[in-house]
Amino acid sequence: MDARLNLLGSQDAVKVAKQLAATGPLLAKTTLPRSTQELMKIRASQINGCGFCTDMHIKEATHAGETALRLNLVATWREATVFTDAERAALELTEEGTRIADAAGGVSDEVWANAAKHYDEHQLAAMVMVIAVINAFNRMNVIVRQPAGSYEVGQTLG
Repeated sequence: MDARLNLLGSQDAVKVAKQLAATGPLLAKTTLPRSTQELMKIRASQINGCGFCTDMHIKEATHAGETALRLNLVATWREATVFTDAERAALELTEEGTRIADAAGGVSDEVWANAAKHYDEHQLAAMVMVIAVINAFNRMNVIVRQPAGSYEVGQTLG
C-alpha cells in the first residue's frame, strides 16, 4: 500500500508537520506521565483509524517500558483491569475529545470532572494539547492513507 500523497515531498507540509512535531518534546517536559500520553495517543489513533500513528505510539510506548498486555487492551480499557483510575479518566477524556462530533455538547462535564479528580490544571492542559495534536496527526495520515508498520522508534520528520 502506498500513500496517496507524499507529504514529506512538500516543503510547506514538512514545515507545518515539523511545527506540530515540536510539541512532542514540550509535552514530554510536562508532569503528565509519558505512559499516560502514549496511551492517550494510541486510543485516539485507534478511534480515528490511523494505522501509522497507532504503530508509532505502540512502538514508542513499548520502548518506554509499557507492557504488551496493557497495549493490547487499550481499545477495551473499560473492561480491562490493568489501568489505574487516573489512566481510565485520561482515556475517557481522550475518547470524548476525539469524538467531539458525536456529542452535541463535546466533552461532558462528568468526564471533565472525573479527569480533574486525578490531574491538576497543568496536567489537564497537557492532556488537551495531547488530544488536539494527535488528532491533527491522525487526520493528516488518514487523509493521505499513510501506510503503517514501517515506523522506527525515535524516527523524525525528514
